[in-house]
Amino acid sequence: MTDPIPLKTDRAPLQSAALQCRNMIAVASGKGGVGKTWFSITLCHALARQGKKALLFDGDLGLANVDIQLGISPEKDLGAVVEGSASLASAVTPYKEGGFDILAGRSGSGNLATLASQKISELRNDLIAVARNYDIVVVDLGAGVERPVRQMAGPAAITLVVVTDEPTSLTDAYAFIKLARAANPTADMRIVVNMAANNLDGQKTFETIRKAAENFLHYDPPLAGIIRRDTKVRDAIRAQTALLTRSPLSEAAADVESIAAQLRF
Repeated sequence: MTDPIPLKTDRAPLQSAALQCRNMIAVASGKGGVGKTWFSITLCHALARQGKKALLFDGDLGLANVDIQLGISPEKDLGAVVEGSASLASAVTPYKEGGFDILAGRSGSGNLATLASQKISELRNDLIAVARNYDIVVVDLGAGVERPVRQMAGPAAITLVVVTDEPTSLTDAYAFIKLARAANPTADMRIVVNMAANNLDGQKTFETIRKAAENFLHYDPPLAGIIRRDTKVRDAIRAQTALLTRSPLSEAAADVESIAAQLRF
């Protein structure tokens, strides 16, 4: 059996980031549609409920939707920051219902998705500076494995890779892990299995990606947690309300809170 995702010249690894942010958690997925943004919101909310001063950065440049999922309309967003009409610090929006702050993206803004590498580096470094004011910063990365996504993930102390049992999710998550590890062999990457039918099925999904990483990358990523499939999640998203506000006793809420409680840097 051969490596399912060989490295290609257009996916050459980045140099590992010169700066690392010890209180930053990146949330990646490779594939879209696996609940990455919902998980980022709920994780940040759970951390805030633990008493931490938390910031959620919508790093899905060009397809941002943290503000949409939460039903808020920030006065300033990353679009204003990139255009030069606002500083990153001034674009922070308090989300009072959740007790954490948000740096919102700008949905549908192609110029953010195609930012030059230098601009992304500047944005990343500004975020590291803002992070000094917080206990925890959660970065909701864009879907995919392209350079801007990996560049924003670079400084994170921990990267949580969200997967489901879909083959495309597993393949794309493996690709992200491979490229991120090529850029930084010491990267701390952990797996979150989302929308699992039950804990046993979630464990099977985790074992699939763990074995691929172990066999081909000689890397054994740990399991950060399993989130069970829960109709309350869709209900909260439709209501544009955080799950821990709308259904704090739901199974998915309990699973994310368990992940947050077990995070160690």
